Amino acid sequence: MKPKVLLVEDEPALAGALADNLEGEGYAVEVAPDGRAALERWAAWNPDLVVLDVMLPGLNGLQVCRQMRAQGQTTPVLFLSAKGAPEERVEGLRVGGDDYLAKPFHLPEFLLRVKNLLRRRAETPRAVYEFAGHRIDFRAWTAYLKDGRKEVLGEREMAILRLLIERAGQVVSRDEILDRVWGQEVFPSSRTIDNFVVRLRRLFEPDPARPVHLHTVWGVGYRFTPQPELKSETAFSKEPT
Repeated sequence: MKPKVLLVEDEPALAGALADNLEGEGYAVEVAPDGRAALERWAAWNPDLVVLDVMLPGLNGLQVCRQMRAQGQTTPVLFLSAKGAPEERVEGLRVGGDDYLAKPFHLPEFLLRVKNLLRRRAETPRAVYEFAGHRIDFRAWTAYLKDGRKEVLGEREMAILRLLIERAGQVVSRDEILDRVWGQEVFPSSRTIDNFVVRLRRLFEPDPARPVHLHTVWGVGYRFTPQPELKSETAFSKEPT
């Protein structure tokens, strides 16, 4: 699967040129022309990297980054700005940016910074995640459960769990899980995924038969919810048995 880059730039000519070059490097690219559109596409598309211009109409890039970080988004952000003074770079990093590139810039440097940020994201995943009293240590492949038990998880279980957590609140299709967890070399059935999710439910759900965290979206895939939902999902989901 191609790494996804959200490009937020209000200058059409520059946005087009950067998008063409990013696609030429093998990335999937979407362009947002202003801050409001950036917030919508960031939340809906779940990119692997956001290239974010600081000077935008409406909400500026700093405000966009600050809002998304407040919502728990950890996607790397590369700021672009005509303002390159040290204090402006510091402000970009302070609100949650990962890198800052002043305009005008050389295209090879821009592409290298994109590549480096994406590589760092892949190499340094979030090490520990907590929800509903459980704690998951991805480095040790170990779950410390709410009831005091300690469980070592398998490679596939950890990979599925990480993917669902990274996409919390969103539906992840079975096809994407197969692609991300198993890759192109082996072709398990979708039922194989169901069996792994059943095992995860037995560990993390108060009642595995009535899941409140690991939901099945019937005919599509799965959705992870850190906080239990109050309403029933019986209208659109059916849990595997």
